[in-house]
Amino acid sequence: MRLLKLIAAVALATTAAPAALFAQRAAPFNVQETTIAQVHAAFRAKSLTCHQLVQRYLDRISAVDKSGPAINAIVTLNENALAVADSLDKRFAKEGLVGALHCIPMVVKDNFETRDLQTTAGSLALKGWIPNQDATMVARVRAAGAIVLAKTNLAEWAFTPYETVSSILPGYTKNPYALDRVTAGSSGGTAAAVAANEAEVGLGSDTGNSIRGPSSHNSLVGIRSTMGLTSRAGVVPLANGSDIAGPMARTVADAVAVFQVVAGEDPEDAVTAPAREHREKDYNSFVKAGGLKGARIGILRQAYERSTTDTEIVSVFMRAVDAMKAQGAVIVDPAGIDSLNAITRAGGGGCSTFKFDLERYLAQRAPNAPVHTIKEVLRSGNYHPTVQLRLQVNDSVTVAPEDSPGCKAREVMRDRFRTAVLKMMDSLKLDALVYPTWSNPPRLIGDLNTPAGDNSQLFSPTTGFPAITVPMGYTRGNTLPVGMTFFGRPWSEGKLITLSYGFEQATHHRRAPKLAATGAR
Repeated sequence: MRLLKLIAAVALATTAAPAALFAQRAAPFNVQETTIAQVHAAFRAKSLTCHQLVQRYLDRISAVDKSGPAINAIVTLNENALAVADSLDKRFAKEGLVGALHCIPMVVKDNFETRDLQTTAGSLALKGWIPNQDATMVARVRAAGAIVLAKTNLAEWAFTPYETVSSILPGYTKNPYALDRVTAGSSGGTAAAVAANEAEVGLGSDTGNSIRGPSSHNSLVGIRSTMGLTSRAGVVPLANGSDIAGPMARTVADAVAVFQVVAGEDPEDAVTAPAREHREKDYNSFVKAGGLKGARIGILRQAYERSTTDTEIVSVFMRAVDAMKAQGAVIVDPAGIDSLNAITRAGGGGCSTFKFDLERYLAQRAPNAPVHTIKEVLRSGNYHPTVQLRLQVNDSVTVAPEDSPGCKAREVMRDRFRTAVLKMMDSLKLDALVYPTWSNPPRLIGDLNTPAGDNSQLFSPTTGFPAITVPMGYTRGNTLPVGMTFFGRPWSEGKLITLSYGFEQATHHRRAPKLAATGAR
């Protein structure tokens, strides 16, 4: 009898061991803090399928976006995401990776047109609207193999840089690092989702702040390109003279991988014509080590020094400056424009373009668009109370931007501003300028009284020159993220990528938020 039990035990052990090994090999892929390169390596190793990856992210969204911590970043889920994943798995079996973003689950700010998902710009006035085509950037990432996993919340009509709240999604989008704090605006939904590992990467738009501010508040990398290097076609406009669209990611390399796909001339957006000559062949080639050594970097105190600047932010920033010095950078402090106040004062007179930019955009989409004027939006009552006054003020504008003396004066000022920035950078022989992306930590949700700290509105939007924000540390007991901006000459994205990557690799400030969610892997 004992012999029979022994034989049975041996047999059980010999059959259980391979099963255990298989279970170990087949353990669910943990999507937290993964990179595009790691995902593609797992595909090549055949330890992960596209279907499995997408399911992991759907599970993650289920666990943390509307349940558990309830980040509240997602407006619309793509119900066909798994079907798309299955088709990519079939293609991978035959031909390998189908593109640079093969099966990369992305979230897209809900002001980008998507031919298969509603596009709302955060407004109930556009609820249910499914455009006839994808925005150019969406089409390009899909062509490169990416999957649009979901559309994300934004400040309604992208109006505010301070918080992410809209009428299309009840409640505020929360900062994953502190659930009582804002994500900034307006691309806060994309930022929160990527930071909380609900997607691999995301797309946002930036008129004055909206890629860089949310990236700073959520320990992400965000790229605002030179005006004309990336297309805005199919993105609901806020101000065409300053609007930019671009990537948001957890690492420089991932942001650049998306940027490589989306950058370039687009016949649907005339402003991109210069990209034909200025686009680099491969932005990924600028993701290289040692980029800070010998670089001349100016401290742009004019961007962040004010009476309300948080002293802890300054301390974190100066440690970042020391980290760049340790990597061999030459720091020029201060670096500024002597005539800055005189230049900016010359651009006064008022210039409001939203009404004309939006209504021209909607007219191009008639009769498919559900509304065509701001007046229709106001009559419908389908908007968040916080945007009513701004809608009313914009509806009262009667002079088109091209006929507005204020807008004409602003363009003259912008030309002077560009000249002054370049003259200063040339005189100091600078490769880039740096400053804290925000001068104050993320506010408490609902607080519009304490200092905001947005440093992004002036230099990059006014000049049209590129800026990249990268995590530089944390404040308030090492809990609230803060970012640093690298700002440079036009078409200098390659240089800024190398500098920001060098800083990222020297400091590794990015870390995942501590979210309690059962089964959120």
